Amino acid sequence: MLRLLWLSMLYLLGAWFAGVLILAPDEVTLFWPASGVAYAAVLRYGPRWSLFVVIPILVNHALFAPVPLPFLPYSVGSNIVAALAGYLVSHAVSGNPTRLSVRSGFGLTCGAVAMSGTSGLIGSLGLLATGMTEASDFGHAFARWTMGDLLGIICVAPTMLYLTHTGPSETAPRLDGQDARREKALWLACAIASAGIFYIAGTYSGLYSLGLVSLPLALLLWSAVRFEVLWTLVGTGIAVLVITSITALGIGAFRSPQDPFDVALLLAFMCLFANVPLMLAASIAEQRAATRRALLRAVTDSATGLPNRSAFEEALQRLAARSGIEAGLLYLDLDHLSLINDTVGSAAGDALIQGAGSLLRATVDRNDEVFRIGGDEFALLLRGSHAHVLGSAERVLGAIEDYRVGWQGQALNATASIGLVTFVGGHGDHTHLLSQADTACFTAKELGGNRICIANQEPGELQERTAAMRWAVRIREALDRGLFELDCQSIQPLDGDDGQGRHFELLLRMRDPVTGQRLAPGDFIPAAERFQLGVQLDRHVIELALGWLEARPAAAAEVHLCAINLTAASMVDEGFQRYVVDRVQRSSVPARNLCFEITETSAVRDLARAQALITQLRALGCAFALDDFGTGFCSFNYLRTLDVDYFKIDGSFVRNLQDSPLSTAVVRSITDIAHVLRKKTIAEQVEDQDTIVMLRALGVDMAQGYGLHRPEPLEQYFARDYVTRAR
Repeated sequence: MLRLLWLSMLYLLGAWFAGVLILAPDEVTLFWPASGVAYAAVLRYGPRWSLFVVIPILVNHALFAPVPLPFLPYSVGSNIVAALAGYLVSHAVSGNPTRLSVRSGFGLTCGAVAMSGTSGLIGSLGLLATGMTEASDFGHAFARWTMGDLLGIICVAPTMLYLTHTGPSETAPRLDGQDARREKALWLACAIASAGIFYIAGTYSGLYSLGLVSLPLALLLWSAVRFEVLWTLVGTGIAVLVITSITALGIGAFRSPQDPFDVALLLAFMCLFANVPLMLAASIAEQRAATRRALLRAVTDSATGLPNRSAFEEALQRLAARSGIEAGLLYLDLDHLSLINDTVGSAAGDALIQGAGSLLRATVDRNDEVFRIGGDEFALLLRGSHAHVLGSAERVLGAIEDYRVGWQGQALNATASIGLVTFVGGHGDHTHLLSQADTACFTAKELGGNRICIANQEPGELQERTAAMRWAVRIREALDRGLFELDCQSIQPLDGDDGQGRHFELLLRMRDPVTGQRLAPGDFIPAAERFQLGVQLDRHVIELALGWLEARPAAAAEVHLCAINLTAASMVDEGFQRYVVDRVQRSSVPARNLCFEITETSAVRDLARAQALITQLRALGCAFALDDFGTGFCSFNYLRTLDVDYFKIDGSFVRNLQDSPLSTAVVRSITDIAHVLRKKTIAEQVEDQDTIVMLRALGVDMAQGYGLHRPEPLEQYFARDYVTRAR
């Protein structure tokens, strides 16, 4: 009802204004803006809305423009039938003429021509049939009626369609801020000045004023290029209204045209005057819309529909720069998503990620932002105090834990590790905040996941948390630049047999890319394992060792046992297993001279895969040693499963051998069990001769430590003869 009321009022207002421009009772108005109202109504709301014109037409003829009663059906019919004709033609040409584009503008124009032509024909026939015009004036009436409708449609319909659009904004200002306001103020000043010049010149000669029409046209083209579409639509309507009114009313030197050709020429010019800026504005708006869509695709994650990492970094930078605003950054990583991908399939993992994205968006406040920044990683920017942000983080953590995704009869779920940092805008760098949140998230994941870790703003703690990350960068650089080196430490028999050849363990050293210092494994191996670089290091060590021995057959012939350490990640990496088996098979170094050392904790992590690797390499002739043996609570339970050749007794027992009866009992027990299983034992961290004597008395087979031999570079180790018998 409300829509019918305001449409009727607009139509009636347009009809009244058109009547004002009629100077004689037998004239047809030069400008019929009511046709634009009817055209916009049927395009926006559907063909049935063409009927709303009945009441305002009857009211108009009753109050403002009296006509003979027989003419009323022609007047009503011309508007209704014409509106339907315009609707059908516009949709046939462009499909959806209400969209802001060049194609829809062309469809809108074709429909306007069809509507005005239909209205002009029916209306002119009505004038002729009711005796309101002579047959000789039929062409004049038709031209004036048709062009007046067309001009009214072009000036009014686009603006109405734009203002009644209820979806997302189809365009945006080309300018923003203080500069936009200044330029628009300048435009308005120029528009007022041009109107004044147009009027003053018109008082002297219509020819001069007609030439000055280029001034408002230039202003409208300026608006189409620089301002939002609505600015151009309104400006065009006002300009046409003013020029048409001055012409129709004969103000100044202007005279209302009487000849049909003059009428047609004037109205055609005015239609062109109105249409050019609108088509230019539509073209520019369409290009801008295409650019925005391309930009949106560039900053949107296709899987979840959330903004991606590029959008996140820009948003974080803007928020961190806003002085005084309290906010928080959540760095969220889904826990153990790889298990779902491995067991159910990557499609299930993708479904869980998509669901998690939607869940996060629904969980946080409307003003908060959610981004997908990686495979299973999300970032959230939350507004509010520390307490508010922490409460939101706890709510997000609980929502993720409770969330379930149905997949092929299964209920998939995941937990999350969240790193949280709160900040006040204008007091920190966005890259620093991101580093803190990332580090806190990594810490939460290392602590078992399904928890929130709050980043501490203190530089000392941040440095401690990011130290491992810096080590990872240094390790990658050392791998790329070939800065890893091998040392050897002798493993000496305690049974007096010195004729077997060299027994030694390879120890990895890293040449620091910055200082050039040689670093021990304890400095970088923890970081390598933490950041999944263990497999790369193990491959590199094997290549270095085998490559060096293959290039020196004489040195390789002296080797009886070369021990190479493997990290925990390599034990369960199928790619590494294939690599090491292939590399040993291709090597000229006999497999029987190679021994791979694995720790007890890494072996029991995945007993099946560890035993598979051991079985494959033992089939080639390689030996295995169980390193740090005795530190686990259930070490003996795994001895039957892990088919190793050597037990390396952990140094914590060996160092205390002389002072601790418990250490003595542990070493004796390990040695006895090893001999029962036909294995050999190696004591680590042997520091003095007294310990060697005790180890020999306990039956330990071999010893290794600074008391026997300090590690030295590979080439230096093979450059000298070594006595392999412990004293």
